Amino acid sequence: MAHGKNQRLRFKRRRNGQTDYRRRMKLLRGGNLRAVVRVSNTQVICQLVEFGMEGDKILDSISGQTLVDNYKWPSDASRKSIPASYLVGFSLGKRAVDAGHKEAILDIGLAASSTGNRVFAALKGMIDAGLELPHGESVLPSDDRINGVHINDNIAKSVATTKKAIEGAKK
Repeated sequence: MAHGKNQRLRFKRRRNGQTDYRRRMKLLRGGNLRAVVRVSNTQVICQLVEFGMEGDKILDSISGQTLVDNYKWPSDASRKSIPASYLVGFSLGKRAVDAGHKEAILDIGLAASSTGNRVFAALKGMIDAGLELPHGESVLPSDDRINGVHINDNIAKSVATTKKAIEGAKK
């Protein structure tokens, strides 16, 4: 922490470990939309965000609760698991493509980028929906994990029914 008259105080969001401004500037310089993925304690949230000088503008937002409310996801199932993350990303991708957005870049914030995690499951959902995002195939989770086979068969059936409901829904 900076103390003294010759020390420069860092921005509050940097001091609190909430924003990496160097990474944020790299994302903003491209001028593309950002597909923001955040995992909270209870659910995953995906947003399509556009930069503006007065502040970021959220064009669309989907959360794990939206799966339960609108797309037949079981209410007792996790809203932040890998299958739920995939479906939230798939839903955001479908809505973005329907709104005329073709490409974006992934913004994971300060989340760890380990291979096959929930953030990359949401990325795979967006890609499967038709949104173009730069990525490497090696980071995406396997199809068994996305379909929920590693959890149980009921989740695998729920993934299929929810995906059909998302495909059939209109914005």
